[in-house]
Amino acid sequence: MMQVCLNGSRTAADGVAVPLTPESMAASAAGAVAAGATDIHVHPKTPCGRDTLSPTVLAVTLAAIRARVPVPVGVTTGEWAEPDPAARLERIRGWTVLPDHASVNWHEPGAEETAALLMERGVGVEAGIWSGTDGAERFAASALGPRVLRVLAEVTDPDPVSAVASARGLLSDLGSAHGRPVLLHGEDGGAWPVLRLAGRLGLATRVGLEDVLVRPDGVRAGSNAELVAVGLAEHRRS
Repeated sequence: MMQVCLNGSRTAADGVAVPLTPESMAASAAGAVAAGATDIHVHPKTPCGRDTLSPTVLAVTLAAIRARVPVPVGVTTGEWAEPDPAARLERIRGWTVLPDHASVNWHEPGAEETAALLMERGVGVEAGIWSGTDGAERFAASALGPRVLRVLAEVTDPDPVSAVASARGLLSDLGSAHGRPVLLHGEDGGAWPVLRLAGRLGLATRVGLEDVLVRPDGVRAGSNAELVAVGLAEHRRS
């Protein structure tokens, strides 16, 4: 599986290629799917460009993307979008249009409650397990582990050399991952080396402007579609 991560927490300062409005996210998603992406991860944004769990913004964003693509669409529930765990749950309870899945970072406060509520509402949960955190340990002890849609093994080390070692360490910490599928990906300088490692290990992966702004040759990417096309080629040849 190749997931495209359209924008992440990036802003207009990261360049015009990063989609920040529902319309630009939908257009970017359509291009990425045409290039071979089979799943979408997006951060809905307020008009001022901040990540949000707002029911209204989520509904508009999902409607725009689903009008253009037939693949599953997932969103973030990261604490930066709503720092207060109780308020985060209230936001999710208020969603009138549901994503196909949502990522939950297991090291964040309120992760278990967030995941349980999403499952209760019929939303698939991507368990975000970040390197350099106690997420893997918490996930191993979680009764919800066997019920998640998949595990996002997220390598936060941006160094192109040490990121691969970090990835292997994270996968070791995850162990059997409750038998759930694992999607392995990196960030910035570590994005391409970790994507290639995922290819060698036969794991799903993701790529997009959330994770990396440049192609493997260091040239700035012009779109998510471009990153997906290059990512698929790198993944297959690894």
